[in-house]
Amino acid sequence: MSRGRRRDLSGGQRDLRSDTAARLEAIVEAAERAAESVIDDAEAQAHRYLAESREQADREVTLRLSAFGEMTDSLLEEATALRRQAERLQATLEEAKGRIADEGPPREEPSEQPEPRERPQAPRLRAVEEQGPPEAHEGGHSDAAGARLLATQMAVSGSSREEIELRLRNGFEIEDTTAILDAILGPED
Repeated sequence: MSRGRRRDLSGGQRDLRSDTAARLEAIVEAAERAAESVIDDAEAQAHRYLAESREQADREVTLRLSAFGEMTDSLLEEATALRRQAERLQATLEEAKGRIADEGPPREEPSEQPEPRERPQAPRLRAVEEQGPPEAHEGGHSDAAGARLLATQMAVSGSSREEIELRLRNGFEIEDTTAILDAILGPED
C-alpha cells in the first residue's frame, strides 16, 4: 500500500508541481508585463521630459538670440553713425587743410569803413579833490601839480597804475603815490 500511495502522492505531487509551476509561470509573466509597463511608462515620461526640456531650451535660446540680435543691430547702427560722422569730420578737415594750403593765411579785404577796434578800457577819471595845502606834498605846490598832471595824462593814454606809480616815484621823488593815484584812478580794488 505504501507503494500505491507513493504513486498516488507522486501523481498528486506531480499535479501540484505542475499546477504550482503554471501559477509561478503566470506570476512571472505578470511581473514581466508589469515591469515592461513600468519601463515603458518611464521611457515615455523621459521622452516627454526631454522634449519639454528641449522646447524650453529652444525658447530660451531664441529669446537670447533675439535680444543679442537687437543689441548687435543697435551697436551696428551706432557704429555706422559714428563712422559717418568721422568721415564728415575728416572731409571737413581735409577741405580746411586744402583751403589753408591753397590760400595761405586768411587775408583781410579792405572794406569801405574800417571796423572799430576794441581798445583796452582806460581807467575812468574822476575829478581831483584838493588834498590839503600844497605844502603837504613833498616838493611843494608846483611839483604836486606837475605830478597830478603827468598822472592824469598817463591814465588818459592807457598806462597802468603800476606804470604811473613808477614814473611818479622816479620823476617826482614821491614816496607815497596812493593819494594821487586814488584821486585820478579811484581806490585800488
